[in-house]
Amino acid sequence: MVFARARLNMVEGQLRPNGVSDPRVLAAMLALPREACLPAAQRARAYVDADVAVAPGRWLIEPMVLARLVQAAEPRTSDRALVIAAGAGYGAAVLARLVGAVVALEAPDRLPFLRAGLAALGANGVAAVAGPVVDGWPAEQPYDLVLIDGGVEEVPEPVLAQLAEGGRLVTVETSGRSGILGRAVRWLRAGGVATRLELFDAGTPLLPEFRRPRRFVF
Repeated sequence: MVFARARLNMVEGQLRPNGVSDPRVLAAMLALPREACLPAAQRARAYVDADVAVAPGRWLIEPMVLARLVQAAEPRTSDRALVIAAGAGYGAAVLARLVGAVVALEAPDRLPFLRAGLAALGANGVAAVAGPVVDGWPAEQPYDLVLIDGGVEEVPEPVLAQLAEGGRLVTVETSGRSGILGRAVRWLRAGGVATRLELFDAGTPLLPEFRRPRRFVF
């Protein structure tokens, strides 16, 4: 009952006041036990309006940020979705309630963690796969919707290329420098070209795999 009340407070106090109005997104986040992604000692933090670390280099994205990203992606019941760097599986579980099928991608050493999270969330319709997250999952492309579940310095072109015509990709682009806010973005593929739209400020932590290699400067 305590967590159910916390979920309701999250929806009413964090999501609705920040422009999340899609009833399907609200219902998905009200139903899913976000606390199941965390060890018992951390479950009290499941519904705070902040990013919560779940593993090295992986987080539960701040609820408002995730909800606004998913809403901006305009999920449809016919969509095939890809979640990159899926972590504990929460973002994939949210999408699984909104689209037809979800592929959740993680690094090979994190796959058991992802599968455990999906099982704890009772997520159905999610296929957990392993590979380099910066490459996406070309084996099952194209995708109507792609969520990169964390911050990136830039979206790799091979990932954008996996979007179907009319496909949408959402994530947070950040410089990765401490204290610098990123920008939530949506990419849309139309006429074979992916275009970028900035959505809102977000301080989502940078996924380590999506940090640009630093060049030596004389």
